[in-house]
Amino acid sequence: MAGDLRRLVRAYPALLRIGFQESIAYRAEFIVWMLSMTMPLVMLALMSAVSRDAPLGRFDSPTFTAYYLVTLVVRQMTGAWVMWEIVREIREGTLAMRLLRPVHPLAAHSAESLAAIPLRAAFSLPISLLALWLAGREHISHDPIVISAFVVSLVGAWLLNFSVSAIVGTLALYLESSIAIWEIWLGGFMLFSGYLVPLELFPPWIEKIARLLPFAYLQALPVEMLTGLRSRTDALWGLFWQWVYAGSAVAVMLLFWRRATARFAAYGG
Repeated sequence: MAGDLRRLVRAYPALLRIGFQESIAYRAEFIVWMLSMTMPLVMLALMSAVSRDAPLGRFDSPTFTAYYLVTLVVRQMTGAWVMWEIVREIREGTLAMRLLRPVHPLAAHSAESLAAIPLRAAFSLPISLLALWLAGREHISHDPIVISAFVVSLVGAWLLNFSVSAIVGTLALYLESSIAIWEIWLGGFMLFSGYLVPLELFPPWIEKIARLLPFAYLQALPVEMLTGLRSRTDALWGLFWQWVYAGSAVAVMLLFWRRATARFAAYGG
């Protein structure tokens, strides 16, 4: 086990470089993926028009601007779609070759996913930072502890995204197609994560349910941290529960992968 970990640590920088080069090589496909995450800009235009005459709760037009631009950045920085790669490898039979390599397949997939983040940042951060500066810097938290918690929450959101995506992809070893499960997950994400509509604009009972689900820790938590919608105490408690979800998802992912790939090998994979 210790030898495997040392080998992974030595190999991981090379995996990151390869993943980054692949992102550049397939830049047209990469740009399409990034453009698919621009729904917050559409919602920004819609909600700004709705709040032009009167604010909705705590949300006036500048607050909506800050909220949706941070939402765009968070989604770009934490998105993970390893499910598609795993499903493709299972269908094409190339999973067997990946299992023979000395590096754990999920570690290789994680490196490929992380390596794409710098290009996403180059796309989203300059536009968002400029727009946020023009819209009003008072809508961004200046608490250094909350800002630090925001950075940690991006890591937790990515871990949770990656783990769920890998779990759903691995389901393809049991189901004819696990894509329908992923679509259900995405539907829940769109509705209950704060990606389309801030959670506090829902009726109180729906908001309470949404904040108990994992979706809120993928999007609403980091966005509310950076935009000052959470106090320091609420931010730290939210961060704690996010990492409980993320740690649980990672444990389930590893256990499920081990059992699923053992079944795959046993039946001639």
